[in-house]
Amino acid sequence: MMRWSTSSLRYMASLTPICTDFIPSRRRLLAVALGAALAGCAGVPRREPGDRLAQFRGANRIGWGATRGQLDQIAILGWRNYVEKQLQTSASAPLFAAAQVQIDELPNIRRPALDLVMEFDELRRNQDSSPIEAERIAARQAYQNRMNAVAGEAAHRRLLRVLYADSQLLEHISAFWFNHFNVHQFKHDVRVLLADYEERALRPHALGSFRSILGAVARHPAMLRYLDNDQNANNKINENYARELLELHTLGVDGGYTQRDVQELARVLTGFGVRIQQEPPRLPARLEGQYLRDGLFEFNPARHDYGDKQLLGRTIRGSGAGELDQVLDLLVADPSTARFISRKLAVYFLSDDPPPAVVDRMARAFQATGGDIKATLRPLLLSSEFVSSKPAKFKDPQHYLFSAIRLAFEGQVLQNSQPLTGWLRRMGQGLYDRQSPDGYPSTASAWNSAGQLAVRFEIARQIGGGATAIFRSPVAGAAKPAPVKPDVAQIGQRLAPHLSARTKAALAQADTPQLWLTLLLSSPEFMVR
Repeated sequence: MMRWSTSSLRYMASLTPICTDFIPSRRRLLAVALGAALAGCAGVPRREPGDRLAQFRGANRIGWGATRGQLDQIAILGWRNYVEKQLQTSASAPLFAAAQVQIDELPNIRRPALDLVMEFDELRRNQDSSPIEAERIAARQAYQNRMNAVAGEAAHRRLLRVLYADSQLLEHISAFWFNHFNVHQFKHDVRVLLADYEERALRPHALGSFRSILGAVARHPAMLRYLDNDQNANNKINENYARELLELHTLGVDGGYTQRDVQELARVLTGFGVRIQQEPPRLPARLEGQYLRDGLFEFNPARHDYGDKQLLGRTIRGSGAGELDQVLDLLVADPSTARFISRKLAVYFLSDDPPPAVVDRMARAFQATGGDIKATLRPLLLSSEFVSSKPAKFKDPQHYLFSAIRLAFEGQVLQNSQPLTGWLRRMGQGLYDRQSPDGYPSTASAWNSAGQLAVRFEIARQIGGGATAIFRSPVAGAAKPAPVKPDVAQIGQRLAPHLSARTKAALAQADTPQLWLTLLLSSPEFMVR
């Protein structure tokens, strides 16, 4: 870990009084610095929401952190028109050239998922074919390295979009949906499926219909692999996906379903799985017409339970793959789903304890439109609370890091995303690393510990120093980039109205631009949005 100088710690200590209850007294200086960023330990300044202040808060919440270009757009369009423009963004809109060209040159993630999985399946089967142990070990390592490289491409594309897309709402809510429909990259071959999962199941529907995204996820091999539904068959029931579909994806834990509903839904889901072989399975003639295949996804009628099911008080007649569509329609129409999804969106975008009236309006819009995501978001994004200083939302690690990079290096495109993925892992929120299906928590209590904030201060120091590694191409022999110098004068001018007198006083003591930016990124104001 990098060491802070005593003078730096004193600067940080001057930002705000410390909450001393849970931090060891033997590290007093660092403790005071940690206290500077703890939400609730010191009040972020309360201001009346003037136009520019309101626009800044709205920009910070609708996407991954306000930039000068984003604020200029909002000033020209006005908040309401800007929100509508963001809601209408196409998932196919390109980034500006310096970022888009990197995505276009990624060699693997634009390949069909079936081709990739077939290639890796062959590698997996052949990795132990050598009689020489050293060669077997090398083959296994090469297999893992290749899998990591494909997952790394997915991460690089995602980070480029997060940091440089004008369509900030789309990128912000796409990350919400990934977390909501979480898959863990190290389960089976999910690393190879990540890019396709984001590109085909999530982003195209992220601002469309909840019913559409639910159906796309239910048939995507990443989800079927992760929650073991590819093992779910008649007379060999696996309930994993059925349980999470009810508890985490739609109704919520208090949504009124029973264990019997889980069991019946698992029966509905029998036969939905993954097939690598190109040829279809051998089926009785009476079932051949019901077989479905789309890339890696298959519905195998020979593995399906064709009995009638009793689910949520309704009878689902045994008819094959269409049973799932009937169930998904029921789930989307259920008021518990409207309430659960609306509140979770409000927690993600606005507050750990969102105003009930806002959630009510969102849930009514969800129900009235059959789960239209744009209609559900409008009451939130256009509410007075969304651009108000209260309540402040403590940033999770992803929001903290992405907003710091967007602030410090606006217009300078990263070349190497590995330092960013490493920082996210150090903070405990790697892009695809959550093992459990509930996704990462987005509330302050999960992220405002002393250890978490100590890591943030170290990352702030690296960003304040220019974060040279992210602008250096990972290609061997690439030229070393010139040092990146954030425009701290412009940043300071833009953020001055949002900073407390205590923070301004601390920043005024910084004797270098690097220390000034480090202190800003460690301030209580920057820890919230």
